[in-house]
Amino acid sequence: MIYICVRKHFAYFDVYILISRGIDCRKRRVRAPGIIRKNKFYMPDFKNVRIKDIAEMAGVSVATVDRVLHKRGKISEKALKKVMDALEKTGYKPNLIASTLGSNKKYKIATLIPNPVLDDYWNQSCSGVFNAQEDWEQYNVHIESFYFNLHERDSFKKVAEQVLNFEPDGILIAPIFHQEANAFFETLDERKIPYVLFNTNIPEAKPLCFIGQDLYQSGRVCAEMLTARIKRPGNVAVLHINEDIQNAVHLSEKERGFRDFFKDNRMDDYNIIRFEFENYSESAFSRELLDVIVQNQLEGIFVSTSKGTHLTASVIDKAGKRDIGLVGYDLLKDNIHYMYERVINYLINQNPRKQAFLGISYLVNYLLFKKMPPATVLFPLEVVSRENIKSYLNSGLN
Repeated sequence: MIYICVRKHFAYFDVYILISRGIDCRKRRVRAPGIIRKNKFYMPDFKNVRIKDIAEMAGVSVATVDRVLHKRGKISEKALKKVMDALEKTGYKPNLIASTLGSNKKYKIATLIPNPVLDDYWNQSCSGVFNAQEDWEQYNVHIESFYFNLHERDSFKKVAEQVLNFEPDGILIAPIFHQEANAFFETLDERKIPYVLFNTNIPEAKPLCFIGQDLYQSGRVCAEMLTARIKRPGNVAVLHINEDIQNAVHLSEKERGFRDFFKDNRMDDYNIIRFEFENYSESAFSRELLDVIVQNQLEGIFVSTSKGTHLTASVIDKAGKRDIGLVGYDLLKDNIHYMYERVINYLINQNPRKQAFLGISYLVNYLLFKKMPPATVLFPLEVVSRENIKSYLNSGLN
């Protein structure tokens, strides 16, 4: 089909676009998917414009366009204007993935997280990191994981030094030790190393992004679920197991939310008691917890960590105390078992695998494509019960 362009001021630029798509414009006869209506030519949608095309449109060399795109070398104002006009009219965007692959630049990302051998929650986080590595390794991204002991502050500091010696381009961090993490962040800021936090948000930090949950609100939700389960008001325990609560913002926030729920709803007939079990063996913990349950005649228990949840469930189960309400965190294998056994009543799913996977993805997008992530990504507070747990396990989303 032949269309005739009748406007004398029909731009060379517009004509060129048609040529670049294999269109014959000689003698102003135009074969094109465009159309003339009321003496106006309507252009098709142009999506695959190349640097070579931009150069011919602007009447400059490919090298000149390359210098403009990459902001390097000298270029005259006249040539710059021509190139910028061509870029604007086409809406040209460079093929970032292709340019990344072509550059052969390798990016190093470090992860600084608790040792997965010590806690299955962090094993799930590692799974997210490994999944991200599989997705991004074709883009010359290498991920190195560094593990610290989640029960030892000094371990965090020591491993953080190893991370710095690795000289990463970006870091994914689970900053469960508040004070030690802040000192590390200062060093990262000085060296201008971008980092993403997950699981625990540190107010003083300046990360690219935080990924996790509103932990204060999760404590409130746990309180609501626990009061719905227990039969009568009475003594309710908050358990922190093998954790340095004074240096753990994420656990303090959960407890604060839990307590505020009772306070805000004027539930004065509930007495909330905190118990901390630090550096206990499982056998010693079992004896101590059973004493706490009996001596305080507990009606319900809120556990602030995922591993602590199934440790507590094990004690309750062996003691035949299933009438005690129990609320905790995460779809770990042992927690799932005790939920099916009707020992655990409710779990908040924090989805550590997805948190870590998303954290790596945000870092890679920032490093490769200069794409800024959102400052905060809060996952929904998913309440899991015996009635809906299968839907979570079968979904493949955790």
